[in-house]
Amino acid sequence: MSGERTANNWISSRRLLALCRKETLQIIRDPSSILIAFILPIGLLFIFGLGVNLDTNAVRMGILLEDDSRQAHLFGQTLSGSPFITAVPGHTRAELERELKLGEIRAYVIVQSDFARRLNRARASAPVEVVTDGSEPNTANFAANYLQGAWRVWLQQRASEQGIAAPAAIDVIPRYWFNPSAISRNYLLPGSLAVIMTIIGALLTSLVIAREWERGTMEALLSTPVTRTELLLSKVLPYYALGLGSMLICSTLSVLLLKVPFRGSIAILLLFTSLFLGSALGLGLLISTLTRNQFNAAQAALNAGFLPATMLSGFVYDINSMPAVIRAITYLIPARYFVSALQTIFQVGVVWSILVRDAIFLIFSAVFFLGFTAISTRRRLD
Repeated sequence: MSGERTANNWISSRRLLALCRKETLQIIRDPSSILIAFILPIGLLFIFGLGVNLDTNAVRMGILLEDDSRQAHLFGQTLSGSPFITAVPGHTRAELERELKLGEIRAYVIVQSDFARRLNRARASAPVEVVTDGSEPNTANFAANYLQGAWRVWLQQRASEQGIAAPAAIDVIPRYWFNPSAISRNYLLPGSLAVIMTIIGALLTSLVIAREWERGTMEALLSTPVTRTELLLSKVLPYYALGLGSMLICSTLSVLLLKVPFRGSIAILLLFTSLFLGSALGLGLLISTLTRNQFNAAQAALNAGFLPATMLSGFVYDINSMPAVIRAITYLIPARYFVSALQTIFQVGVVWSILVRDAIFLIFSAVFFLGFTAISTRRRLD
């Protein structure tokens, strides 16, 4: 027992380099590994950067003018001229309601028949009816806010034409401290890097030990003086280097091609990538060690790594809007802290009050997964 314990703790640099070389050659010769490591991350990066957009810049809005007055037509022209509204003329209320139900428009505006008469009457409000699709609350709010903005612009134009003072209104001058352009791509792309690192870390390493068992090469390895530590390190180090390289490539493409601002430090970025890869690689190796089957390992890695990183990290869905039980679960997801760190590094810079908290959790997470993997790995066939 003491001899086995000593063998497990002793590391030979020669054997470790040979095992790392063997694993690197397997990565190079395996088309699926190349696809997952290089092609898929770049594809996902451009999908998130160009295909996924949370900005509602052109809401399709129906317009029905029941009043044939000049004022009503001018208001309709103001709506049509708004850069945030795609005006769709309507003929009847029933027609606009049908288009709203079919999703062809997101809202519609009805300028009622007594619009001009009530507008010119003192202390009267001009009746404008707005109906939005409540099945998408965010879009409905966008439509209502865009209409209010168009209404204020029209009132100012009308007052200017008549030579009277415009109605008093609150003049809001917004100032965005972070992401001043308010482009969702700048928020999404840093978070998408966490998903990409999860793919490289958990999905690829979930196959490595299972592949050794399926091909029968694990028996050959166990018959050699290779220790458990050397075996695990040889599976971790090549994919760790692969993950760092992928992060550098994806970050460079994000900044140079997709114009995402980067205000932090490359060294800090690589540091947090290293911490997160410890969790992702450890999770993948743990799954591979327990399943010993590539298909089952890939399915388990997808469910345990990729899906939580996408759904519960705050990358796309706001964590504060989730139910309390789900919010509590997100505190156990390493990707939540990696997404927070990446968005801070890219959008804000190095803010230690945020980054130290994220780093502490990522360290504990990496120690847990790598340590549990080491405990679960045995140098025997059963």
